[in-house]
Amino acid sequence: MKTCITQEPANLTPRWVHFDERQVASGYPLVRQGSRGVYVCIAQDALTTLGYDTGGLDGVFGVRTNSSVISFQNKNGLTADGIIGRNTWNSLMSQVVGKGASNTTILPINQ
Repeated sequence: MKTCITQEPANLTPRWVHFDERQVASGYPLVRQGSRGVYVCIAQDALTTLGYDTGGLDGVFGVRTNSSVISFQNKNGLTADGIIGRNTWNSLMSQVVGKGASNTTILPINQ
């Protein structure tokens, strides 16, 4: 049996993980419009799974991702500032857990 291993682009791979007072207590960094990287992809995937249109999983926190975040925040009684901080991460992650595969899920290839 062969295993297909896909490596993410180096620009999306965190070089280290260091949580301190500058990052939110949920364990995820604060992300906002203009942010880029793997944590933006995580947020985009979660929002897409919940039915929001982020424009795809590209790791770029642009206008469509920002609009989706604000819609999510409004719907969930959060401060609708478009910034994914502790409360938004906690709400987003608690709602997406257990949703199962979505159209953005990458399944392993068995050969």
